[in-house]
Order: sequence, then C-alpha cells, then structure tokens
Amino acid sequence: MIRVVLADDQALLRAGLRALLDAEDDIEVVGEAADGAEAVALVRQTGPDVVLMDIRMPGTDGLEATRQIAADERLSGTRVVMLTTFDLDEYVFEAVRIGASGFLVKDTEPAELLRGVRAVSAGDALLSPGVTRRLIGEFATRSRPNAAPAADRLGELTDREREVVALVGAGLNNDEIAQRLFLSPATAKTHVSRSMIKLHVRDRAQLVVLAYESGLVRPGWSQE
Repeated sequence: MIRVVLADDQALLRAGLRALLDAEDDIEVVGEAADGAEAVALVRQTGPDVVLMDIRMPGTDGLEATRQIAADERLSGTRVVMLTTFDLDEYVFEAVRIGASGFLVKDTEPAELLRGVRAVSAGDALLSPGVTRRLIGEFATRSRPNAAPAADRLGELTDREREVVALVGAGLNNDEIAQRLFLSPATAKTHVSRSMIKLHVRDRAQLVVLAYESGLVRPGWSQE
C-alpha cells in the first residue's frame, strides 16, 4: 500500500485528489494539510511514502516544507512531488534541488498522476518528460554557482559510474542505460545506486541536478 499525504491550501483540490487516489487498491491517503507547516508536522507523524506538495501556500510554502522533510533523516523514505500550475517554473527546479523527486502540473490527466505516484514510490524520479529536463537544464546551468563543488564530487565515481550518471541526467531509465552500455538492467541499477550513495543524493532527481550543475550534462546534450 502506497501511503500519501496531500498538501495544498485549496480544499476542493485536496478533495479531488483524495477521491482519485483512495479509489485505487494500492494507494491510501493518510492525511491532508493546508499549508507547509501543517504538512511537515503531518509527514513526521504519519511517515508517508509520497507527499503531493503545492509549491505556493500561505505561511510556510511548499519549498520550505520540502526542505525540512528532505533534511529529516527519519523521513529518508518519503518522496515529495511538487504540484504546480506552470510547468516551466523556477520554483520547481529549486524544489528538485533541495529534495523533491519531481513535479506534476495540477491539470495533469488522472492516469498520469497515478502513474507518477507509483513511480516515485518505487524510487524513480518524475523527470522523464522533456519539459522537465529543459527546466533543469536551464536553471541548473544559468549561473552554475555550485559547478566546482559538484564537479569535485564526481571525482568519487569510477569512469563507468560517471557514464551512468550522465545517462541518468539525460533522462534514461535503468533499462535504457543497460541497453546503451551493454549491461544487464541489474548491473545498471547497481551503478546508479552506488553513484547515489557516493554522491550523497536522495534519489534520481538529485542525481540529474548534480549532473547538470557539474557540467557532466549540458542543455541540449543528446542521449543518442
């Protein structure tokens, strides 16, 4: 059972999301919050698998709430998905930088939202759509203030792991990485997991950000 917390200041939106999610056999909404502070308290109380978090809320907003959740070691298994009105939103990139696993636009199709919740719960990042990679590519490389530290962190990786991180940054999943590098999917998954451990990142979303910030992947870089 995938346990979900909803955080949005619009009660009608929360009600719609709850009805959609609770109708699924494998998903359960364990709580709702109307602002970021309430969301953090509820997440600490319930320890959900996934939080659907609105970026803009009164008081403590979704960014600060996500920062607090990501920094809490007791919540290392909780994944945050940002809800936004606009897909090309600088706040979305900042949310991914600080710990969110991706984002969904509020008018997304119900089936896509359900797929997203399940994917994030399984450990994937909602970074496959091209618009998301463009967003990260644009904002991560606009000034790249963290380029030198990020590049230094890559020194911990083997050559093969660097290849794998670059392909993760380009949006490939484990099966696609395996095919590209002539590896088994299990080996590709192992390389991704080891890279995340060495680079001290929570999930694939932060791996993508680091790949861009370090210069390992550049906007427009092709996976072909």
